[in-house]
Amino acid sequence: MNDYQPVTIAPDVTIGGETVYLMAGPCSVESYEQTAVIATTLVKAGIKIMRGGAFKPRTSPHSFQGLGVEGLEILRDVADQHGLLVITEALAVEHVPLVAEYTDIIQIGSRNMQHYPLLWRVGELDKPVLLKRGFMSTVAEWLQAAEHIASRGNRRIILCERGIRTFETATRNTLDTNAIALLKQMSPYPVIADPSHATGRAGLVLPAARAAIAAGADGLLVEFHPDPTAALSDGEQSLPLDMLPLFVESVRGVATAVGRSFV
Repeated sequence: MNDYQPVTIAPDVTIGGETVYLMAGPCSVESYEQTAVIATTLVKAGIKIMRGGAFKPRTSPHSFQGLGVEGLEILRDVADQHGLLVITEALAVEHVPLVAEYTDIIQIGSRNMQHYPLLWRVGELDKPVLLKRGFMSTVAEWLQAAEHIASRGNRRIILCERGIRTFETATRNTLDTNAIALLKQMSPYPVIADPSHATGRAGLVLPAARAAIAAGADGLLVEFHPDPTAALSDGEQSLPLDMLPLFVESVRGVATAVGRSFV
């Protein structure tokens, strides 16, 4: 590997080391009560990082766009009460200082992988950045996007394979496990997988997650919701919250088989 750099998020949490981490939570923060219920379940399962969207880039402008600042405040308050770390997305350059204030990992979404001013701005921070692969981007383009962040001084970068658009229409996207294995050989950055967006179907999330870990992923970004049928965004790919213990045990089995631990 080329100067491989694990990313330390907290004294006891390092992405890209011996341990595989699960970042779990709702697609969108919908209310304080919803977020608190999820956080309680995460803690019981031993999970340390909660995901949740406050600013949501939706294909339709008429879909739920997130709670914005209120969502950030809910995430941070609930996370602090439960001793959790937070990952959430920054959509625009002007959002970066605000998101950086409330989160432990700043997510750059697939649609923004080549939004260079946004990459430059997060590159000026001393804050971990999770960079999702563009859904029509090659591995080379993805790595060049990461270098835009690194060129401004921030090398605390985590790559996220979230599926790419192919000719196949049976699933939302196609999870590129080849890319995960390749990046583990050639990239200086840890790489995780998002099987929720990669498949778009709740019934496929666990098999895809197991495949990603087998391919070498350093972590998973997975959507869970107390009631996916009532979710304001991406309910069809969200797993029921009560499935979390089963999910953790199943994925832990694969991690153990490849010589790693799982949180």
